[in-house]
Amino acid sequence: MSDHTYNMEELENSIAKWSQNLDKVTEGQLLRVLQLIDNLHKETTKTNTLKAKLYSMIAFTRFKRLSELDQVTLGWLDKAMEVDSSDPLINETYIKIYFMLLETPLLPSQFPQIRETDHGNAKKKLASDYLKLANEFFERASYFEGIIESLINAARRLYDDEKIIKFEILADLLQQLKKELRTIVKSTEAYSDSVKGIYYSQAQMAEVKKSIAEIESLYKKWQETTGQAQETQGTIQQSALTDLQKMIGLTEVKERVEKLYHYLMYQKVRKEKGYQLKDELSLNMILTGNPGTGKTTLARLLAKIYFELGILPREEVIEVDRSHLVGGFVGQTEENTMNIIKQAVGGVLFIDEAYSLKREASSSNDYGQTAIDTLVSAMTSSEYAGKFAVILAGYPEEMRQFLWANPGLRSRFPESNHIHLRDYTVEELIHIAELVAIDNDFTFSEAAIIELKKRIESEQVDASFGNARTVKNIVLDAIFQKGSVVGLNEPFHHDDFTILNKEDVRVQDIEEIDNGISQLDALVGLHEVKQEVKSLVSFVKVQQLRREKNLPTVPLQLHSVFTGHPGTGKTTVAKIYAKILKEIGLLKRGHLVVAGRGDLVAGFTGQTALKTKKKIREALGGVLFIDEAYSLVGSQGDFGKEAIDTLVDEMTKHHDNFVVILAGYPNEIKKLILSNPGLQSRFKKFFHFADYQTEELVEMVELNAKLYGYTISSDVESFLLAKLAELKPAGNGRYAKDLVDLAIQHHSHRIMNEAEDLTTVELTQLILEDFTKSF
Repeated sequence: MSDHTYNMEELENSIAKWSQNLDKVTEGQLLRVLQLIDNLHKETTKTNTLKAKLYSMIAFTRFKRLSELDQVTLGWLDKAMEVDSSDPLINETYIKIYFMLLETPLLPSQFPQIRETDHGNAKKKLASDYLKLANEFFERASYFEGIIESLINAARRLYDDEKIIKFEILADLLQQLKKELRTIVKSTEAYSDSVKGIYYSQAQMAEVKKSIAEIESLYKKWQETTGQAQETQGTIQQSALTDLQKMIGLTEVKERVEKLYHYLMYQKVRKEKGYQLKDELSLNMILTGNPGTGKTTLARLLAKIYFELGILPREEVIEVDRSHLVGGFVGQTEENTMNIIKQAVGGVLFIDEAYSLKREASSSNDYGQTAIDTLVSAMTSSEYAGKFAVILAGYPEEMRQFLWANPGLRSRFPESNHIHLRDYTVEELIHIAELVAIDNDFTFSEAAIIELKKRIESEQVDASFGNARTVKNIVLDAIFQKGSVVGLNEPFHHDDFTILNKEDVRVQDIEEIDNGISQLDALVGLHEVKQEVKSLVSFVKVQQLRREKNLPTVPLQLHSVFTGHPGTGKTTVAKIYAKILKEIGLLKRGHLVVAGRGDLVAGFTGQTALKTKKKIREALGGVLFIDEAYSLVGSQGDFGKEAIDTLVDEMTKHHDNFVVILAGYPNEIKKLILSNPGLQSRFKKFFHFADYQTEELVEMVELNAKLYGYTISSDVESFLLAKLAELKPAGNGRYAKDLVDLAIQHHSHRIMNEAEDLTTVELTQLILEDFTKSF
């Protein structure tokens, strides 16, 4: 629902539509519409009527979610009835809720039977059990009488004769049951008193049996009237599948698991009819997916399915990771792993982040492989094979490499048993967030939903994004923000306890004094670079405005080449560039990752790609700054080419999620760009950082001194201008900083030898002597 002002007709139509299918509307939707009416419409008879309908619908959705009539649900119902107790929708909803309360079992479907062959003590105990059942019934009956009376009154308000008759039948059945239970209490007490060893009163026993038969007959009618008998007959034990269907998204996974369920059911029935299957389907599974995609939940549901179908005797899942299996010395790993396997017999062993058992370049005293070998041995041994299922879970790429490195393990997990859980979409994550909020008796305002979407998108940077887990943390953080602020402003309003607003969801950023452009302007020199960056920013902003107005846009070219000598400000500008791109919404994090050849290139085939991908993962959402990038172009057989090829591939894969800057000397960078067609097509922006002029170096000296809280005497500037013009230092900006560092050291040595009581001026002023000694 959008933020425009809804008229009464629209609201009435929406509420009427939802009332026809309350199972399809969410509590959050109803609460947001209620807030909308409160905020956007004056209180009138019509708005009060609409709100009353919403109160009853909110009560129903809450009752369905909690399966109980709690204080809050009852409060919503009472508010609805106070406004308009004759409204048909309110009374229909009232009846639905109260009738569902009758679904609670009133009695056991079948009473335990007294056998003539039982010993006296057994008969006395059974008689005692009957008395206990009767007392429990009388407690529930008084509660049910109140419910039925409420139902009859609601049906009368609707003038619904059919419902009135139905509820009056239930009231009559309840009275008959009470009468028979009173009879059985008297008969049971008399029968119990008559039991002496193996002797008992036949007449009393017959009386008890007669009462039991009558109670069972009456209770069957009760169940038929409330619909419980039909539900009992029609229920198929598929609770695991039901739980799976309730999960958000996961369409492909649901289809796959449902097929697995029906296949296993088919094999179970087939086996019962005497047919055998020599090669049974493996129960072992591989679950891959990023954090928070539901791997652990799915493992528990699979265990439940295996148990429901009688394939495994227990639905228990033993959840472990590397730390539970791998020991620190010889023999400990085998012992740990076997102990875990013994615990899992009859159920499921779930190993999370299983790839961590086989670490890259692990040392000889890493016993992860021992755990794998022990597990494979148990899975194939006559003692444990087929007596437990193994489910391995982890990130997709890491699990793929892990399985290929362990062919013995891989063969135990057929490809058909590999299930991938994709990342949730933003819409699915918002749905999950709403469920988390509702479970905590909160709902999001319309503006908060929009802000929630922005926050989710800003955190969806790389594979470390926690999906449902992250969203849950966002909701809990919003609730904390709500409580930490509202707690200061009493008296409380109803919305203070139930509504999460935009400001609760928004990330509380630490405000920086200067934005990116201000920081760029504050740099010494670099006039052409500043103009180029500002020009690019203007271009980006114009394209964003055109996109908002549905006009054609020109593709953005953000990957850049920075050329210039060391110390000319390339890294500093790259950091500011990343900050600017975040500020205008093109990067999610806006951080800078600096890398050199050593961070990307490994010493043997295959590892360079992994190393480069790892560094790119760090940079996702920000800028990857490759210093001296030309060093990636080496001699024949050098692995630098593999790094370049991987970089190009990843730039395509994550084209809008990070920016690459290649930095180095102009001629060498040109050779690098020409060495790979992929680089030529991706790097169109070139920024040249010229060497600083003498005046700019002097200005940088003064700024560096000021940064440390020092001033420079008036005669220093003319000295530095002459000296630096004479030396023409190659160090550029770095040289200016080093010069100040040396001058500060000479200043410290000088003043400690000159005076005991130092003034503020003496402690903070750098004079000519401090600089002359620095050359």
